[in-house]
Amino acid sequence: MSVTLVEELLPAKSPARNIRRTVLPNGLLVLTESMEHVRSVSMGVWINSGSRDEAPPVNGISHFVEHMVFKGTATRSAQQLAREVDQIGGNLDAFTGKEQVCFNIKVLDENLVPALDLLSDLVLHPTFTAEDIAREQGVILEEIKMDEDNPDYLVHETFTQHFWKGDALGRPILGTAKTVSSFDHEVVRREYGSRFTPRNMVFSAAGRIEHDAFVAQVEEHFSDLAASEGEGPAKPVAPVSNPHITLKNKRSLEQVQVCMGVPAPSVQDVRRYAVYLLNTMLGGGMSSRLFQTIREDEGMAYSIYSEMNPFRDAGSLSVYAGTSVDKVEKLLRLTLLELTRLKQEMVSVAELKRAKDQLKSNIVLGLESSSSRMANLARQQMYYGRFFGVDEITSEIEAVTPEQIQDIARELFQSEKIALTMLGNLGGLKIGRGDLIC
Repeated sequence: MSVTLVEELLPAKSPARNIRRTVLPNGLLVLTESMEHVRSVSMGVWINSGSRDEAPPVNGISHFVEHMVFKGTATRSAQQLAREVDQIGGNLDAFTGKEQVCFNIKVLDENLVPALDLLSDLVLHPTFTAEDIAREQGVILEEIKMDEDNPDYLVHETFTQHFWKGDALGRPILGTAKTVSSFDHEVVRREYGSRFTPRNMVFSAAGRIEHDAFVAQVEEHFSDLAASEGEGPAKPVAPVSNPHITLKNKRSLEQVQVCMGVPAPSVQDVRRYAVYLLNTMLGGGMSSRLFQTIREDEGMAYSIYSEMNPFRDAGSLSVYAGTSVDKVEKLLRLTLLELTRLKQEMVSVAELKRAKDQLKSNIVLGLESSSSRMANLARQQMYYGRFFGVDEITSEIEAVTPEQIQDIARELFQSEKIALTMLGNLGGLKIGRGDLIC
């Protein structure tokens, strides 16, 4: 039987990457990259929906289902799954994000067949027993409590919930104690059935692998997954950011955790490379402006950085730092001063070149393992519907000018758009909109 409806070489300029794609008759897309110089194979089943695609009453269901598939299948118990993974020396893992869920395994190439059988069984034949659901509710409720005890996580989560207030993007990936406690077999099975469909999934693999043979093996496992089951949840409309100021007292903390951010372009925006470079110069490394000013020159914080959080239709650029309460106001002033400088003063050619070299190196080094290339294939497909080669990406980075950096800084760093969350033993500290001028 022919397994191929659509098959083509993906348009990468770099001849070093051997990437191919095949669409199975039921609509499942299989992507592979052959890496002859390695002995490993990494493969992942990607679900093209995450926590932001959930309805409010089932917030956290994507993460819950991710946990539940590890509790046993129609032919294997959870213990058997664990033993068989260890027997082949595999690394089996999963994660849930705002927009995707991924189940993945990495093994030696000689163990590709049993690894594929394990991964497929895990994804396609979970049992979802009532007993396992009840036990896992307890586990995830403890996970929620654990994260609430982590100040770094909590300040980011609080910032996100207020920044995307009223939108699914702002709801926690784990869900809440109320929503998680409400999950039952019917809810779990319904949500699993609506998301785990061929047209809402991508199967990606990278390493010492032969495409045609691998595709045939994938089809052997996934051919019974019916194409008529749907295409996954409807994608929500783009959210509107909320320029909030949230001060949350937590007297048990020694430091004040600070998270400040602004809306930023989406993952698909044509200006994304300019934004990545702006972020790199602002707080993306040890030579960044914030690290040098706040930590090296002033000694005000051990940890300070900026980060991009791009999604399919929105994004944010935020700054995080932890410092003592008596240094918070100065830290904010110096941070806002750096934002102002990026708006008013064009970055030098030398500073921009350093940022470009750093960003290009991070991209290339990030593709040295089979697992990172497997993830790269799936994400590029889901966000862009095509593959951008390293040569193309580096050319785009090189094309960014100081003028473009200044233009994007002026667009992003507007006082009325700034959102701020602070968590810690704040005492009488008060921060108002007038303190966030840049």
